[in-house]
Amino acid sequence: MGRYRPPQPVGSKYITSEGHARLTEELDYLWKKKRPEVTRILSAAAAEGDRSENAEYIYRKKELREIDARVRFLRKRLDDMVVVDRIPKDTGKVYFGAWVTIEDDTGTEKSYRVVGPDEFDPKRRYISMDSPMGKALLGKTLDDEFHLTLETKDGRKKRLYIINEIHYNEN
Repeated sequence: MGRYRPPQPVGSKYITSEGHARLTEELDYLWKKKRPEVTRILSAAAAEGDRSENAEYIYRKKELREIDARVRFLRKRLDDMVVVDRIPKDTGKVYFGAWVTIEDDTGTEKSYRVVGPDEFDPKRRYISMDSPMGKALLGKTLDDEFHLTLETKDGRKKRLYIINEIHYNEN
């Protein structure tokens, strides 16, 4: 099997102002703090002599490549982003940035915020608008029902969801 991997599809270009600030902060940290530190350590490791057997040198070169790749990605991605920082006129529908409380057919309630693909975070309950759940939620209104097929340990299961609440603030 070869090393070729097809490129991943580009995600939606929308992002919240908080997400944009986080990515900008990450870029700033990588470029102004992390990269100079790794470069300094790399230079010291290179000065130690034979680079072919110098584990520190090899590791730091790899780390520098990873930092540079992430910096390139962030710069390009941030240039193309559209920051969504206002609440839609119709707050009764699920749009980008909405907090949505849904209930599944077992009675379990969960809340999610619909965000861009660059800021999804399961711990914060942020789901990507490009995910199957995010796509299913967009445009729905209160008390709307929808089906979603999920992959579980037991195989594929079709679940029914009901939208119980929609709001556009953190509360």
